[in-house]
Amino acid sequence: MKNTQKPDRFSLDTLIRHLQEGYFVIPNFQREFEWKPPDIRALMRSIFLDYYIGSLLLWKGKKENFEAMSCEEIYGFSGDGKQRQYIVLDGQQRLAAIYYAFLAPDVPLPGRATRALYFVRVDKFMNEEYDEAFGYDWSSRRFLKILNDREIQFSQHIFPLSVVGAKGWELPNWVQDYEQYWKDVATDAKNAGDEEAANLAEMHAENAKIFGRHLNDITHQYQVSYIELDQELELDKVCDIFTQINSRGIRLDVFDLINALLVPKGVNLKHMWRNAEARLEFVDSEKMNVYILQVMSILRQAYCSPKYLYFLLPGKEKPVRDPDGTRRKEILVPDVNDFEKRWDQAVDSLENAIKMLRHPQEFGAVSSKYLPYISILPPFAALQAYVKTCSSGLQLDAQRKIKHWYWAAVFTNQYSGSVESTSARDFLDVKTWIENDMEEPALIREFKNTFRAMDLRREVKYGSSVYNGIFNLLVLQGARDWITGKIPQPEDLDDHHIVPSWWGTENLDGKTVNTILNRTPLTADTNRKGIAGKLPNVYLLELIKNNGEGKVLDILQSHFISHVALNILLRDPFTPNDFDEFITERQRTIQDAIENLLIKERLDLPPNLRKMDAAIEETELELRNAVIKALGSNASALPQHVQQKIEERLQRASKKNAALDMEYYQTLKGKLEYCDLRELQDTITSKKIWPEFQSRFSNKETLRGKFDQLAELRNSIRHSRTVDEVTRMEGEASLLWFKEVLER
Repeated sequence: MKNTQKPDRFSLDTLIRHLQEGYFVIPNFQREFEWKPPDIRALMRSIFLDYYIGSLLLWKGKKENFEAMSCEEIYGFSGDGKQRQYIVLDGQQRLAAIYYAFLAPDVPLPGRATRALYFVRVDKFMNEEYDEAFGYDWSSRRFLKILNDREIQFSQHIFPLSVVGAKGWELPNWVQDYEQYWKDVATDAKNAGDEEAANLAEMHAENAKIFGRHLNDITHQYQVSYIELDQELELDKVCDIFTQINSRGIRLDVFDLINALLVPKGVNLKHMWRNAEARLEFVDSEKMNVYILQVMSILRQAYCSPKYLYFLLPGKEKPVRDPDGTRRKEILVPDVNDFEKRWDQAVDSLENAIKMLRHPQEFGAVSSKYLPYISILPPFAALQAYVKTCSSGLQLDAQRKIKHWYWAAVFTNQYSGSVESTSARDFLDVKTWIENDMEEPALIREFKNTFRAMDLRREVKYGSSVYNGIFNLLVLQGARDWITGKIPQPEDLDDHHIVPSWWGTENLDGKTVNTILNRTPLTADTNRKGIAGKLPNVYLLELIKNNGEGKVLDILQSHFISHVALNILLRDPFTPNDFDEFITERQRTIQDAIENLLIKERLDLPPNLRKMDAAIEETELELRNAVIKALGSNASALPQHVQQKIEERLQRASKKNAALDMEYYQTLKGKLEYCDLRELQDTITSKKIWPEFQSRFSNKETLRGKFDQLAELRNSIRHSRTVDEVTRMEGEASLLWFKEVLER
């Protein structure tokens, strides 16, 4: 019998060159590249740690087979495609991930508006903190500045993986320059007499040399195995091989392993899980038993990947490396009683976390199918457990920060892939943020910078984090029933089409009619009796005739449907262009809601206070504009004490974010972004500047009084204090006064 299989191996640098030259193509029966950013990060971690990443199955190609299988290039490939060599039968996701991370094509990841850029934190890697060592960021202005500035990379120990994929001497030059950078820092520190800084810099220089050797070993010696099928193999046999490969799969469960290791110690983990299961049954997941172990692990050691769960075994020693490099061993769980106590704590934490997430006024996941992520439960539950240990004075602000982190994770798809390292990192980041306001996690900035780039048209099926997150937000907004005007019970809610699906099937391409932009939480009764397959220009018109446009609009606005969107829905005839206008307008409204409720953190405010808080913000912006108009570009005209406070805040911000555009923040406009309400008051009423405003504000005493009223309302709202009737009325009066004066 003819041998049609040939096992072989690629070195990593050879594989990258082959990917760059377009050797690999994907047959049309393969699914598309669908790995999420954390999946790619996990693969990079495995490669750098010299772990086996599985074999590739390749079919040696020829022209007839490339055409018969309608082959396409690897995701992101930008060459001419003339050097095709292999049809990838198994390993597309891994190959595309390697291409994307090491060659950094200028294309977004699937389902994202921007591309991700991967890197290694060398200091973390050399300190064996592997879960934190591998990262990615988006092509934001901040991160592109880092990529374009080697000194920032060296100072922050950021090694862009695209350097590996660069041609020529880019990689050895980077390593050599990195080492030299820290040698120079060490020399400068010695000359300045700072022995401690010199020793640290010398350590970084030595680590740079070791890291360079590791890079050399990985690129030249790391092997990716593959099996090559003969190009003369018949197509039907190849398809059968592919089908067999993708029909098998065994779930490897760390829970079963831990259970087996606990039996000799007299602990029946499966029995403990059976006792806990009913308390967590709201969440439909086979991994809930593992999540309990992960919560235990996060709380005890801030890690939760399978190898760390092993150290939860009673009496098991864990090797620990202290900051000074000393190695020792530590027992995390001394005995069975301690293990069982920690198990019970984790179950309680998960149960309470689930109750919070499903609450219609807390997080709005009223049904398990509308949980944005199940995998976010371990860090969320662990953070809730941690907050209970905080002082009472910290807990309110801690919950605010957890909520902000949660929504940032939902709308950035933070938990869509392999998440153990993400869970651990987020727990530590949020915990640090709770303890120190200046340590805001990078995820929060990413959320603020990217939420407007989300293409909500593509969110067409519940289950994705963004789709479910928007549905949850509608519940939290208090979306009311279109017929009764009441807020429906959670068990009676489902998402229904605004423009019927039958119309979309007849008039639109693809699944656009199913987008979350065309769906909203309604009761089955309203969907059946009120909508009943009618177009909005029929059923909404009936509602308006019976109830009046004002009342109907009030209800629709609780569903993020604006007056503009209502007018579009009432058009007759209703065309595909009208549908496109409607979902464009609703996307704008939903994104405004994300900014208003989540990023500006007004979600917990009553609706009337949300409007006041927005009005206060608008007034502050108008006051800034008035100062800019009065002073032009002369930032030095600001009062000295105001300049000093602004500079202090800018210095703290720059330490937290090295890519902050300090040039912009030396302008008057930039400085005023770091100026609070009272400092605006001091600026306007200062001796030198007041003549510019006297004709507008008349006298300082009246102006100070209005600032006092506005500040009292602002501080009561933003510091979660009770807003009494006097504060509210005086604050509203000051807002009206400022509005009239500033419009003159």
